[in-house]
Amino acid sequence: ETNSTVGERNSLGCVQIRIPQELFLALGLISLVENILVVLAIIKNRNLHSPMYYFICCLAVSDMLVSVSNVVETIFMLLNDHDLMAVHPGMLRHLDNVIDVMICSSVMSSLSFLCTIAADRYITIFYALRYHSIMTTQRAVTIIVVVWLASITSSILFIVYHTDNAVIVCLVTFFCTTLVFNAVLYLHMFLLAHVHSRRIVAFNKSRRQSTSMKGAITLTILLGVFILCWGPFFLHLILILTCPTSP
Repeated sequence: ETNSTVGERNSLGCVQIRIPQELFLALGLISLVENILVVLAIIKNRNLHSPMYYFICCLAVSDMLVSVSNVVETIFMLLNDHDLMAVHPGMLRHLDNVIDVMICSSVMSSLSFLCTIAADRYITIFYALRYHSIMTTQRAVTIIVVVWLASITSSILFIVYHTDNAVIVCLVTFFCTTLVFNAVLYLHMFLLAHVHSRRIVAFNKSRRQSTSMKGAITLTILLGVFILCWGPFFLHLILILTCPTSP
């Protein structure tokens, strides 16, 4: 008998690895709890009631959408596989559409809030004296509302027209745009920090090199995690677009 985690070959000879659904459920619950803790920490701590943390809170909420959709879908699949619940095919289709909208909304909003956080940090560094007049609470709330409305609306359109390749092109283009946007902003911030460190006469040369190295490491980690988390998903979309018969 083949174990659920052992690979099986499809008609094209490719190895397909089956991952236990219980693992997806556990990962979804862990992610859900972690993001709930982030949201609660920001809500409870008055010192964190500022635009930047509002954006971080929204980022956690958008990540929670994936966790919730993953948990709900996995629970339904487990109950259905063990014949503990009979689900009408029509209900499954509606549930699948809702989950797809939640996941797509999470992708769009997560990428958008990552860009928003980068822009907020950019304003903090380059317009420090005017930051509180530029990034007011009212403007932050407006940005949050616009991001959520745009994410939900675009997600619904993407699901409705999911058979059109233009949807995948739009998603991949949006990902590449956010990647370039974050890279440019963080690189500019790093260069400014590097210039300032060189101007500090009190620090010796080795200390300046250490500061620059820390900035480079931080920049690498930020962009590396960004690509590591979202890269595989959009790589799969590109493969679907370029190799539709065997993505």
